[in-house]
Amino acid sequence: MFQDDASRGLDRQECLRLLAKVPVGRVVYTCQALPAILPVSFSLDTDASVVLSTSAGSDLVRAIDGVVVAFEADEFTVPTQSGWSVVVTGRATAVTDPDEHERLAQSGPRSWMPLGEAVFVRIEPEMVTGRELKGNVGMQ
Repeated sequence: MFQDDASRGLDRQECLRLLAKVPVGRVVYTCQALPAILPVSFSLDTDASVVLSTSAGSDLVRAIDGVVVAFEADEFTVPTQSGWSVVVTGRATAVTDPDEHERLAQSGPRSWMPLGEAVFVRIEPEMVTGRELKGNVGMQ
């Protein structure tokens, strides 16, 4: 069991700072009334929203456009048993504005999968929470 000093909650600014350090996270959504989790490349936009890039024909876009989803990213170091995890919860929407799409095509996330026509999905950061694990503190 962890003692109280082995982990701590992170404030919104710390969470966003940590999210900006990693290129991959997981989007959590509902598919046929069941929970689904998909690893995705992402970036944070200037307004702190999470932006994903996927293909126009992907099932992901149809499943999450217009609904509330969770997005999680983390970083852990196994030898020290330390790291962090951040969860962003908010409404996901496909970017349809041509100027916004062009801006994201230049500065937004790069998919690790080959895409034909890219679609960007924005997750508004309505709730941002995180925890840091401090490692072997208090453990014997």
